[in-house]
Amino acid sequence: MSNTIFNLSGRVALITGGSKGIGRAIAATFARAGADLFLCSRTEGPLEEAAAEIREETGVRVECLVADMAVRDDVDRLAQTALDRLGKVDVLVNNAGWNIPQAIDEIRDEDWRYCVELNLNNVMALTRALVPPMKERRWGRVIHISSIMALGSTPKRNVYSATKAALIGMARASALDLGPFGITVNCIAPGPIATEMPMSILSKQQQDAFSSRAAVGRWGTPDEVAGPALLLASDAGSYITGTVLVVDGGVTANVF
Repeated sequence: MSNTIFNLSGRVALITGGSKGIGRAIAATFARAGADLFLCSRTEGPLEEAAAEIREETGVRVECLVADMAVRDDVDRLAQTALDRLGKVDVLVNNAGWNIPQAIDEIRDEDWRYCVELNLNNVMALTRALVPPMKERRWGRVIHISSIMALGSTPKRNVYSATKAALIGMARASALDLGPFGITVNCIAPGPIATEMPMSILSKQQQDAFSSRAAVGRWGTPDEVAGPALLLASDAGSYITGTVLVVDGGVTANVF
């Protein structure tokens, strides 16, 4: 990989929600491209398992920390621990997020606050903590995992759609702030990707409806999000910033 524009050798990537699903797939893909990793998750067992498997497969350095991205103290501890252990963070992937399905007149304040903290506020906090060293080195990549639910929605996705749409606005604004320092900021908006969250929330009928709307006629896999993330993280994506890369199998193209 050393002679390709997708090479991440010498880079360090921090990935939140890195123990499973999209986060784990991105972590493994980055490691295969040569990046050292810092992973975080709320659950120790799956986190340690993911780290061990990636180390064994690729030989890169993989550090990890149990942290809840809905808790500001954990976010601050994560940023400092990553910098202390690995010396720098070149690529930040804000992947951790959650949805609590509630109609607008059913939303509980505590559920709204939890999702806003996890999906938006602490994404800002972690990015803010890690950007200054990137500015000093004049190189960095920030990737927010948004959703096609930021571009449209389905019933009971109020807080999820709101927070994921806000990530897109934040990425566009911060891309303008950080572009002069060699830092790109982008969003990936996955569509129906077969991970734990949608499979646990959506009924079989809803799952089939997404498959029928996709141009490719199926749900995507986490690995199919990891490839676009590698593009944005590498030198191949150096002229892509302030934008949203939709990875949805053609769902949003289907307006009828």
